[in-house]
Amino acid sequence: MATLQPQGEKLRKAVKWISEKRKENSDINPVKFVDEAGFQFDLTPKESEFLLRFVKNDDHQNPA
Repeated sequence: MATLQPQGEKLRKAVKWISEKRKENSDINPVKFVDEAGFQFDLTPKESEFLLRFVKNDDHQNPA
């Protein structure tokens, strides 16, 4: 299976930020972080959609 790779600096920063937030707050729904990252990093709807797929894919690969 192919790994999703973020394109663009803003998106890479958002992925890193979400990963750090999830480590600090593992009990919070990751979709909340996607919403926050969209605003914080001024992401396009397409970039936010990528992040949503990223966190869902990550959840399937790393179940709690």
